[in-house]
Amino acid sequence: MSLRSPISSSESIVGAFLLLATLWGTSFVAIEAGLHYFPPLLFAGVRYAVAGAVVLGFAVLVSDRFVPRGRDEWLGVAVAGTFVIAAYHGLLYVGELYVSGAVAAVIVSLSPVLTATFAAALLPGERLGPVEVGGFALGILGVVVIADPVASGFGGSALLGVALAFAGAVAFSLGAVLLRPLRTDLPVAALQGWAMVLGAGQLFVGAGLLGESPGAIVWNATAVASLTYLTLLSGVVAFLIYFALLDTVGPAQLHLVGYAEPVVAAVGSWALLGQLIEAEAVLGFVAILAGFLALERHEIAAYVGVSGDADSLLR
Repeated sequence: MSLRSPISSSESIVGAFLLLATLWGTSFVAIEAGLHYFPPLLFAGVRYAVAGAVVLGFAVLVSDRFVPRGRDEWLGVAVAGTFVIAAYHGLLYVGELYVSGAVAAVIVSLSPVLTATFAAALLPGERLGPVEVGGFALGILGVVVIADPVASGFGGSALLGVALAFAGAVAFSLGAVLLRPLRTDLPVAALQGWAMVLGAGQLFVGAGLLGESPGAIVWNATAVASLTYLTLLSGVVAFLIYFALLDTVGPAQLHLVGYAEPVVAAVGSWALLGQLIEAEAVLGFVAILAGFLALERHEIAAYVGVSGDADSLLR
């Protein structure tokens, strides 16, 4: 049984998008809560070491093969592990030491703009014209609005957090685009599992270089709940959905999910942590969304005219 692309109908695509947005949106809040008790890179590394082992075990049980073959498949594992797992999460976790999970989610919502820009620059058949450049500039403007220490009242440490979250979004988006031409019939669970294990190893190396120690972990109910949620739900389940959708709709359309994540994160931060998102972050999000609408205007227009067949959602 191959798990390369189990999502095919329009209803399942919409449902998968909503579930992925919920799992990843709430993960920003879970990370923020867990960082009170874990060093950041060690936190991310433990999360993906456990998740990778679970997913690889799942791949062994249900997939027709689980070991990559050839240059493209191993290179795909390396791209996903390095960019989507290690770089993105390492930068995000460290960034959330300085900004709230809701603000980090807004910064990461720039991923669709970055993905469309990278796709236009790197993938055959894509183009980057004046409107696309303008859309990218709008997205960057949104980040600047959020990061402005005068307009938003942020201090220097929060500015660093914004920069780290932005760098994480760059890594995530670049990885999604670089992975697209490397996809073969390697089942998605196998790709995800190997990428998680590789990314976890890189995160552990980074933790060692930064002097993070397992002795600094404080084990309590909140720490266990945060790690469990991030590992099993927003780790194992969400990334299975993510890679399946990546095969089905492509990187640019997939990152539409990024616009639901800040809403989920803001609600979760308010409900669980009592935090409200700043007005500047809302304005920045609007600018980022406007940038994406400019970049993906043709695809969005096509979606409006779509009725029924999921194949018409594919490029």
